[in-house]
Amino acid sequence: MLVLSRRKGESVIIGNDIKVTVIDVRGDQVRLGIDAPRSVSVHREEIYQQVLDENAAAARSVDTGSPLLKARKTDT
Repeated sequence: MLVLSRRKGESVIIGNDIKVTVIDVRGDQVRLGIDAPRSVSVHREEIYQQVLDENAAAARSVDTGSPLLKARKTDT
């Protein structure tokens, strides 16, 4: 992991088209501004992990033994 120090107003460039700027620092909280193309998704880590967990739970809850799926398997 690359660790960098930045002050308020300073930025870090990631690749050719992502810019992360320190907007404000208050106590133990840092506000970041992120400029990235729309094609790049940007999420807080805890929200991203929650989405992954919910998707995994939804995938596990699919009933593969449903009558419609069984009928389709025997038709082919």
